[in-house]
Order: sequence, then C-alpha cells, then structure tokens
Amino acid sequence: MKLDEIINLDKKYFMNTFGNRTPVCFSYGKGVNLWDIDGNKYYDFLAGIAVSALGHSHPKLVDAIKQQAEKLIHCSNLYYIESQAKLAEKLVNNSCADRVFFANSGAEANEGAIKLARIYFKKKGMPEKFEIITLEKSFHGRTLATIAATGQDKYQKPYSPLTPSFLKVPINDLDALEKAINGSTCAVMIEPIQGESGVNLTSVEYMKGVRKLCDEKGIFLIFDEVQCGLGRTGKLFAYQHLGVEPDIFTLAKALGGGFPIGALCAKEHVASAFEPGDHGSTFGGNPLACAAALAVLDVLIDDGLVENSEKMGSYFMNKLSDLAKKHSTIQDVRGKGLMIGVQLSIDAAVEVKNKCFEKGYLVGSVGKNIIRMLPPLIVTEQDIDGMVETLDSILQEYEL
Repeated sequence: MKLDEIINLDKKYFMNTFGNRTPVCFSYGKGVNLWDIDGNKYYDFLAGIAVSALGHSHPKLVDAIKQQAEKLIHCSNLYYIESQAKLAEKLVNNSCADRVFFANSGAEANEGAIKLARIYFKKKGMPEKFEIITLEKSFHGRTLATIAATGQDKYQKPYSPLTPSFLKVPINDLDALEKAINGSTCAVMIEPIQGESGVNLTSVEYMKGVRKLCDEKGIFLIFDEVQCGLGRTGKLFAYQHLGVEPDIFTLAKALGGGFPIGALCAKEHVASAFEPGDHGSTFGGNPLACAAALAVLDVLIDDGLVENSEKMGSYFMNKLSDLAKKHSTIQDVRGKGLMIGVQLSIDAAVEVKNKCFEKGYLVGSVGKNIIRMLPPLIVTEQDIDGMVETLDSILQEYEL
C-alpha cells in the first residue's frame, strides 16, 4: 500500500487517539536503522519510546521468538511455563527482588504494584492505609483502576475503596514528601528518572531520604522503572545509581525488546501478600513473551549492552554539552546513560523534532521545549556523531 492509502484507512477506521501522526510507515528495521515503505532510511533515536533496546531485528531476539512460536505461543497460567519460571529466576538473580509477576505492559505492572501495596495493609488489618504518594510530573500509565469495573464483589472487596487515592508532591523535595505522609499512606511511588515529562532526575540524597522516611513510617517504596530500567541509564536498573533498594519495582518497555511484556518485582516481605486468587493475567507471562524477554536479558547482560549504554551515554552527553556551548537555543542537557533530554530556550521542540525527521533522525519531543532521545543500547559513536551534527545544523537556523 502507498502511504496516503494507509493514512486514509487509519483516519477512517482507527480511533483518533494519536491525532495526526508523523507521516511515515516503516516496513523493516535493522540495528539502529528503520526503512519506510518508500525505501527511505532513518536513524532511530527514540527506540519505540525506550522499547527497542537491542535495536531492530536483533538476531538473538528474532531467533528466540521464531523458535518459541514454532513450539507454543500461549497456554493458561493454570499450568507451569518453563520460560516464565526461567525469566523470573533471571530477574531475581540480577536484582534486589525475590518474586516476580508478569503482565503485558508497564501500566499493568504499575497497577499490580498499587494492588500489592494496598492488599498488604488490608491483610495486616490496616484497611485505612491505601493512599500512595507520587511525584508531580510523573507518568505511570494510562489505565484506570479497571477492577472497579469488574462486577464481582470477591475481586473488588480486598481493594476497596476502588478508586485509587494519590497525593502529589514535587520532585526532590523531601520536606514536602514528609509532610504529605499521613495515617492513610501505604506507599511512595517514584520514577528514579521521569521520562515523559522531559527526563527529570531524582537526586541520590533525595532518594536516600525517601528510603529512610519509608522505613521510619512503615510504608513501601515503589520504583517505576518501566522506562528507565533494563540498561537504559547505564546500569541494569536505575535504582543501582541511587544506593537504595525499593520494596517493589516495575519493568516493561525494553523487557521484551518490542514484544509486549511487563514485570512486577518485589521483595519477599511484601510479595507474600499476594495469595492465590488475589491477582492474575490471561496473557501475562505467556511462553512467547517470556522467551523474548529471556533473549533480551541475555543480550543486555552477556553482550555488554549495559556497559555500552553507560559509555555511549557519556559520549552523547559530552557531545551535546559541547553543542550547548555553541547554541544559545540549548538551555540544558540532562540525563543518565542513553536517557537524555535537551531543553531548549525557545518553544520549538516539535518543530525541531520534525526537522530531525526530515533529515532522517527520529527523536521525541516533550511539551514545547524539550527534545527527548532514547536510542537503542547498541548505538555507536558514529551514530551519535550523525545525530549531533544533524541537531547542530537545525539549531543554526534559530540563531539570531
């Protein structure tokens, strides 16, 4: 099909949740590159929003999916699943978690984390502890508490009140957090690095203070590592930069390398609150998804991609910092590893993103003035040089 035909079909039949998308349809990818249906080549510095950590069509991931698909794609969680058990073991052996539950997305993993924190206190005879404190500008998914729509009391009762209660406080403000904690608080839920609002980092001092507060108040610390986890920041998990461990943390995006899977990970003292019937998933942790995730973890850990993320992240940040000295239009460069935000001094982020696209580079924009870059963890210095040169040429158009 031609691009205009695809666009017309989309506009006629797909619910208009994404508006006018970037006018391109990709047909295949290899490494850091994508090709559209007209044969044009692009450098992917967004990686499907931090999903394609191994790049596109990585042979080990493709082979794992093909082999598993030929044998068994799905079976119910009523039965034992070998790849699921192996994946849970691998995540536990490489993290602070003791137990894992598999979902289909980051939003589902986060809902699982919320339910786990709340049911823990419910079962301890403290049903008043159901509120969760989150940070301003945070992003944890697009679902509602879907259990509220379920028409069976036995599923709803353990989690009442059904509408989740959240309090918001500013990032890196320990005093505000301490004042917000009250008798109804059961957990604090934080992204170690906020992605969707423009790559905002929590400080080591703040996170150590949060951990201390949670311990003193007897509440849980939940880390949402859906975007910043799995090598994105130069460590396998973002919490490893902070000198603290969460009670619960969530993963998704890069975990399947493009195949949908999410993970709820927790330490035993809280994980044990889930008992048979308390939580579940039809598709979560199916053989194909877990086989894909096992391949992704093998490559991340064994092929040095986490180390490459740290190395290339430093190289990229240095190049962008040099560019900032040249262009007054760059107000700030921030990030960790290959999770990078470039804040502009002008409201031209969308325009700059579109100009990058026209030159064959895919980046993201946040609001009016932030460019977000999340390249695959296989990215090279040569790839980064091309991106920086492209950004340099575009920003020259805005110099007075």
